[in-house]
Amino acid sequence: MFSRISGTLVEKNEGSVVLDVGGLSYDIILPPCVEEKVTIENGGQLTLEVYSVMNMEGNTGHFTFYGFSNAIEREFFEKLLSVASIGPRSAARAFSQPMGRIAGAIDRGDHAFLKTLPGIGQQKARDIVAKLQGKVTKFLLIREAEPVPAPRIPDFADEALAVLLQLEYRRSEAEEMIRSTLDTAPGIADSETLLAEIYRQRAAHE
Repeated sequence: MFSRISGTLVEKNEGSVVLDVGGLSYDIILPPCVEEKVTIENGGQLTLEVYSVMNMEGNTGHFTFYGFSNAIEREFFEKLLSVASIGPRSAARAFSQPMGRIAGAIDRGDHAFLKTLPGIGQQKARDIVAKLQGKVTKFLLIREAEPVPAPRIPDFADEALAVLLQLEYRRSEAEEMIRSTLDTAPGIADSETLLAEIYRQRAAHE
């Protein structure tokens, strides 16, 4: 089973992405801390480290794929899976904070922090600490960059955004079109002019 995937990001949903790889589309679940890093850049190309799970249903089965920014995140995910009461979906949901913060809480035995993670109650917090305390030191040494939030589009662009959504552009794609247009034409101050400039720029590249 493959451990890394690179392809074109064709769809971003809440908690997952769809990558097109040579005409095949793969649905990949992303933990929240990974999802927030994914943006449509570089022509929509995206590379993820992958953890695969085989799900059996009677005599049939299917794979579920979990994606990570790098191999060390995947390794930390596997550490969480070593806790008997934590399954893949639970581990993915709980991976909602930067790896270093979660590892630090485990090392300190900070049950209160662990209980703030989605799906982690008192018993699971205890199980995690009992299994992993003293075994996550390497993950504390990883310095993670804080995600840089995309700049908010100005208020006057909301109308242009609504029009683009009606034209069936994805929200992330429409917002990126607005931001890039305003970067190249910062003097725009109303939605009508903004839409006209978006269409002009797109026509120029076609």
